[in-house]
Amino acid sequence: MTAEVSFEQEIRTYLQQVGRPYTDETRAFSELDFTLLLPAGVRFHLEAKEKRQPYNMTAWPAFAPEAELFILDDLTVRKCLAFAPRAGVAVKDGVRGRYHFFSVLDLALMPRQRVNRRIERNAPDLKGKWLIDLRNGRAAADIAHLLALVDDYLAGLHAALYELHACYGSYEGENVGAGGSTRRPGYWEQDVRNAR
Repeated sequence: MTAEVSFEQEIRTYLQQVGRPYTDETRAFSELDFTLLLPAGVRFHLEAKEKRQPYNMTAWPAFAPEAELFILDDLTVRKCLAFAPRAGVAVKDGVRGRYHFFSVLDLALMPRQRVNRRIERNAPDLKGKWLIDLRNGRAAADIAHLLALVDDYLAGLHAALYELHACYGSYEGENVGAGGSTRRPGYWEQDVRNAR
């Protein structure tokens, strides 16, 4: 019986096949798994994570249906923040044969539940975990589509960071309501006067 190819190897093989420049940091603790080398010296940092089997739902708080649940390390999210805004997480749901991309903006803004999981190595400790809903990522059919989603995110990054005034994203488990009074041009003029 042959061993299943890891998600990291799947990404590595695809990048090599299409000749897309990258660095492999899969053995580094303080880096994300891959750095995509883009034109003009731009870099995008991508962490690869995999769901290899269904979760035991009696061991975790109810957050999302098992088919949509992914458990992500809090440390992974913190490493993404170190490379923001050009960072994200690629998830392979090996149970259901699908892929998802979460930009660092999605990670920062989407609903999630954080929990500490007890671990016992040399001494008892805690490991931070995020329960997230896969529906809040961008779904992809394969690695090519997954990396196209990264490219789409980068193409829209300036607008998402500086031009979009409404709440970013539309996430499962979240209802963005309305609040405050309607802002009119006179308010902005007053804000500018008061801030200068």
